[in-house]
This record gives sequence, C-alpha cells and structure tokens, in this order.
Amino acid sequence: MQIRSILLVVILGITAALAALNWDAFNTPTSLWLGVTSVEAPIGLVMLGVVAILTLFFLLSIGYLQSVTLLESRRHAKELQANRELADQAEASRFSELKRVLDVQVAALTQHDAETRATLIARLNQLDASVTASIEQTGNSLAAYIGEMDDRLEHGGNVVTAR
Repeated sequence: MQIRSILLVVILGITAALAALNWDAFNTPTSLWLGVTSVEAPIGLVMLGVVAILTLFFLLSIGYLQSVTLLESRRHAKELQANRELADQAEASRFSELKRVLDVQVAALTQHDAETRATLIARLNQLDASVTASIEQTGNSLAAYIGEMDDRLEHGGNVVTAR
C-alpha cells in the first residue's frame, strides 16, 4: 500500500515538473475540436486539468474504497467475535452436558456396585449358613456314630467296621 502511494506521488511530481519546464508550450493556444464546435484553448492546460480531475477522482475513489473496506472489516470483526462467543457458549454447554452424562453414569455404576455388593454379601451369608448347617449335620452324624459305637462297646463288644 505504501509503495503505491509513493509511486503516485512520484508520477504526479514528474507531471508537475514536466509542466513547469514546458510552461510556455502548455500555455500556447491551439484550436480544439469538441465534436460540435471548435474553441481556442491551451491544450497543455486542458490536459493538466484532465489529469488533475482524474487524479482527484481516483483519490476520492481510493478513499471511498478504503472506508468501505474498513467498515466491512469492522463488521466482519464484530460478526467473528459474536460467532466466537456463540462457539464458546456451545462448547461450555457441551462440556456441562458431558459432565452431566458422566455424573449419571458414575451414579449408575455406583448403584450397580452397591447392588452387586449387597447380592454378594447375601450369597456369602447364605453359603456361610449352608456350610454351618453342613458342619453341624456332620458333627451330629459323627456324634451319633460315636454314640452308637459307645453303646455297642458297652453292650456286647461287637464292633462293626465302617464300610
């Protein structure tokens, strides 16, 4: 952008220097045909006027384009900021939803663990009761056999060996 401005100033400077060095030729009146009529005017000054008008037009055009571009850039920056904030809110929403889902799953796993633990403890208590009952029955059977053996030994001495 800076190089263009410098180039424009250099070209305008060269044009001004050329006009200053050849001022007499620029002021010499000549007959100009305007399409409908002809007039006597210095062609150099007419051309300098055209260059000045074109330069002014292009400078105004450049100024307008830069202001439009600046306004458009600001509008895009505001839209980008609004979209960034919207994306941040959506991301925060997704994180909070993920946290909620994880909390629900952890609660479900904790409940399942508690249920499994309760089932396991109930089963162990049942097995303990079953083993205790089996031991008690075995003890009772053994006591009955011993009692029977004692009775036989006391009554007659016949000992029957267990098969």
